[in-house]
Amino acid sequence: MNDVPASLPLQTAAIGTLRLENGEALAEVSVAYLARGHLAPDRRNAVLVTHGYTSGPRMIESGATTGEGSWSGLVGPGAAIDTDRFFVICPNMIGSSYGSTGPASIDPATGRPYGPSFPDISVGDIVAAERALLSQLGIEHLVAVIGPSYGGTQAFQWAVTCPDFMDAVVPVVSSPRARPADLQALIDQLARDPNWNGGDYYDRGGMIETMTEFRIATLRTYGLEARLAAEIPDRAARERRLRALAHRWATEFDPNSLIVLRRAALRFTVEPVLDRIRAPLLYVLSRTDTLFPPSLAPGVMAALKQAGVKAEYFEIDSDAGHLASGIDWQKWASRLAEFLGGIAPTK
Repeated sequence: MNDVPASLPLQTAAIGTLRLENGEALAEVSVAYLARGHLAPDRRNAVLVTHGYTSGPRMIESGATTGEGSWSGLVGPGAAIDTDRFFVICPNMIGSSYGSTGPASIDPATGRPYGPSFPDISVGDIVAAERALLSQLGIEHLVAVIGPSYGGTQAFQWAVTCPDFMDAVVPVVSSPRARPADLQALIDQLARDPNWNGGDYYDRGGMIETMTEFRIATLRTYGLEARLAAEIPDRAARERRLRALAHRWATEFDPNSLIVLRRAALRFTVEPVLDRIRAPLLYVLSRTDTLFPPSLAPGVMAALKQAGVKAEYFEIDSDAGHLASGIDWQKWASRLAEFLGGIAPTK
């Protein structure tokens, strides 16, 4: 598997039936992924990059742009996550909208999209699907699990669920417990669209305008509008750029995925079981992030230390808010490379 150019088609693996933590079974599950680099003969040079709430596997693609991830500066030949050394794989979360089984997928029992009947998954289920994908690829050990935002949530979950599976963990702009978010407000916002139909909107013309407005608000929260101000001084032109980015995303992302993934995230916490973590951990936050502010760091680092975790902290000195890990990748790439370079692989 060679290093890839931009716009390479995603690959997909069928992992069969996934038994969920709530006891239900999700049948005929597929996981889409993008991979870069070469898998070593011993299959022990893989790095798992986990993506954010509304992004997907293309965050590691050469030339990737706006999103919670957009880590093209961090992933590639000679980069911090060096594809000359590592086989880098980024799977799409189940429940998401970029090729893996989710609410827009066809339910084999009905022949129609799952929609609002998609099973109630957990972050643990997302990790289990990723683990099944790796198993199919013959990967039974990882150099590291690394990811921003919801990807950091997955990294924490990996660390406690499969503590001996990786040599290092790097949760970025994230936390070992859920951040407050209003699920009902999200559902109410979607329900105001005349095409919503209780979530069964697939044959009613879509919800592009509602999703565009949702995305604009999200990108503002992430700090993108302030970032664009430096590049596009004219306010009207800046608004057009923001709307164009949001509209493009709205044509791709399933509203039901927003609900499924937010519900899973709201139940997430690994704080009671941090002592399960065995791998060294680098915890990274952004100075200006309002979703996961640096004020979290003292409490998280104290909890990790009390749990016996070998943990380090790095703060990205960036004005890019929640998007700092990708937009200002240069400001922490050397720290990430140093951390990965100092990890002693287990045999």
